[in-house]
Amino acid sequence: MFDELILPVRCEKGEALTLLAGLRERGLIIGTDEAGRGALAGPVVAAAVCLTQEQEDSLISLGLKDSKRLSPKRREELFTAMKGLGVLWRAYMAGAETVDRDNVLNASLLAMNGAVSRVAETAGRAECVIVDGNARIKGLEIPQWVLVKADDIIPCVSAASVAAKVIRDRLMMRLSAKYPGYSLGRNKGYPTRAHMEAVRRNGLSDIHRVTFCRKILQERGEITDAAD
Repeated sequence: MFDELILPVRCEKGEALTLLAGLRERGLIIGTDEAGRGALAGPVVAAAVCLTQEQEDSLISLGLKDSKRLSPKRREELFTAMKGLGVLWRAYMAGAETVDRDNVLNASLLAMNGAVSRVAETAGRAECVIVDGNARIKGLEIPQWVLVKADDIIPCVSAASVAAKVIRDRLMMRLSAKYPGYSLGRNKGYPTRAHMEAVRRNGLSDIHRVTFCRKILQERGEITDAAD
């Protein structure tokens, strides 16, 4: 049984790919990753991806890797290629209110759960879901391999990182028009100097995370201490 195996939370790429090959012989593998954990505004978006060997080979030949190591143009090109290849993927998001209520890690895991569950509903029984990071997804019945830097090692997780990042960036571009004054289309909600100055000047919008902006709110006199 898979869940009787001990899979490393950290390992070198060669070892990880060997383990992946063994798991793929057992059945369907899903990879999941998120985007937006460090942002001041906007949701955390998670994506889950299932790749055939042919799809994986094609995307690797196109330069698939962790989305953080790709330009926005290359991410868009790879996401377009994924759709052209018929890659099975799904996304799910957790908004600012969820981040503030549950903390960003739990919000990320909630979004991953939603994305993985949607892929599993379409693909059928999965042998394993490979999760980027070091935290297990709560409430997920599929066996999990939690792997640090999986987004730069395991192709289906790399593809999930690309999908999550592209989807979130597109959303932030749309939200920029709805919430002018924060340059969300440029900073995508992340804490650039200009974005933080805009928050100091304008206060928070309803898509900003209060728990991520406490210092600025203290400066504005809107809260008195970190416990408020």
